[in-house]
Amino acid sequence: MPKFSFCLWPQLSLTLRLPVGASSSPPHIWGISFPDRGTWDRAGALADGDMLPLLLLPLLWGGSLQEEPGYELQVQKSVTVQEGLCVLVPCSFSYPWTVWYSSPPLYIYWFLNEKSPYYDEPVATNNPDRKVKSETQGRFRLLGDVRNKNCSLSIGDARMEDTGIYSFRVERGRDVKYTYIQNKLNLEVTALTEKPDVHFLEPLESGRLTRLSCSLPGSCGVGRPLTFSWTGDALSPLDPETTRSSELTLTPRPEDHGTNLTCQVKRRGAQVTTERTVQLNVSYAPQNITIFRNGTALEILQNTSTLLVPEGQALWLLCEAPSNPPAHLSWFQASSAPNATPISNTGILALPRVEFAKEGVFTCRAQHPLGSLHIFLNLSVYSLPQLLGPSCSWEAESLHCSCSFRAWPAPSLCWWLGEKPLEGNSSQGSFKVNSSSARPWTNSSLILHGGLTSGLKVSCKGWYIHGSQSSSVLLLQGSLNLRTGVVPAALGGAGVMALLCICLCLIFFLIVKVRRKQAAGSPEQMDDEDPIMGTISWKYRYHLKN
Repeated sequence: MPKFSFCLWPQLSLTLRLPVGASSSPPHIWGISFPDRGTWDRAGALADGDMLPLLLLPLLWGGSLQEEPGYELQVQKSVTVQEGLCVLVPCSFSYPWTVWYSSPPLYIYWFLNEKSPYYDEPVATNNPDRKVKSETQGRFRLLGDVRNKNCSLSIGDARMEDTGIYSFRVERGRDVKYTYIQNKLNLEVTALTEKPDVHFLEPLESGRLTRLSCSLPGSCGVGRPLTFSWTGDALSPLDPETTRSSELTLTPRPEDHGTNLTCQVKRRGAQVTTERTVQLNVSYAPQNITIFRNGTALEILQNTSTLLVPEGQALWLLCEAPSNPPAHLSWFQASSAPNATPISNTGILALPRVEFAKEGVFTCRAQHPLGSLHIFLNLSVYSLPQLLGPSCSWEAESLHCSCSFRAWPAPSLCWWLGEKPLEGNSSQGSFKVNSSSARPWTNSSLILHGGLTSGLKVSCKGWYIHGSQSSSVLLLQGSLNLRTGVVPAALGGAGVMALLCICLCLIFFLIVKVRRKQAAGSPEQMDDEDPIMGTISWKYRYHLKN
């Protein structure tokens, strides 16, 4: 048998004996002798239990760490996992093996921090006769089929003390006993920053029971169990016992939309806590509709109300119906049937000028997949009152008077003869009344004949729902002798204006004259008749209800 000797350093020599000729086993190191350090036997164990010569073996391959021929390990060199989470380290290996060998079971091991494969406990192994470290038992597991050279390692509930360098070893009978020295696993455990995930198993819908679940990504359910807790405004009516599970049942309400829900996860027996807060997105149909005018909400009673708007004014209304997702708002006039055409496809109704033709019922409709809602608004248009008359004239020995009143809604006219009202559209022996309406005007005529006396007062009064206005003409002595023409009380146009100016001048002149006479101590008797107006005088009354 050839013999080779190497001088490594003073007081240390290495003798390598190799078998010669054919052998039932492949070439391998048969024996290594170290003066005063012990001998490496065929089984691979030091006779004196000293492991120091193992450190010198890489020098035989040029000073670098290289595996022996036929031994190869494929594993990720560096792995990082957060505390309390899990990680899978894929791994595969090979070793020299032929069918000439016996077929004892194949065992693999993972050791932490260069521990002795003979005296220290591995963190994981498939050898039922080897005890594993109690700190890693159940958390470090071998996955895959060892017969297919799979050495993948699963690490669960990672802990800070798991940080270190892990080496892999393979054993099969007395012929294969090898610790891989080139590829090793460097595991680093960091603080937990991962947040749990909150899953909505069904969309949140108001009034419908919904399930939620909370899970911690990277957790594999080994090691210390996880505990869950839920907090949020939507959970106040629930039994607190239901908030201690990873699953939660919830019946959301419309007011729960936009509120926060928090899931907190802890490792039992460890100071490892993480949480996530989500905002609830609850679908709900509109519960009510509000109409705003100039930023002020209108009071709608029993789904309808009346809005008074003066003629000619601009009107801008906003319809709001809180819902999620937002309901489709539209305005209709007179009808809100499904096939009706809206006058506005938004919640805004804009009328630049309100006219009598726009008067009527307006409807705001809110359409939503979970339910629709509508509200009615009665638009009532009114105008400022305008009374024309009464105007009287003599025709065929009868006194003909006319009066017109413009107002909205529905103005009415009534004649008074002295203190006695005359019924509309009626005819008696001494008078005849005829009235007609063509909105916004109401017109009426009065014919008086026979039995007219001096001091007769004819009044015309118009009123509508928001107010009234009246005017009178007083026929004094001398006026009844008129047979044709217009009674001075009915004078209009330029003549009236001219007469009014003369009267004002005359009144001013008379007042000055009287004051002078009173100052001189010589009072003057005034005539009963007006020197300019003669026997006709006017009297007006105007009243408008707030």
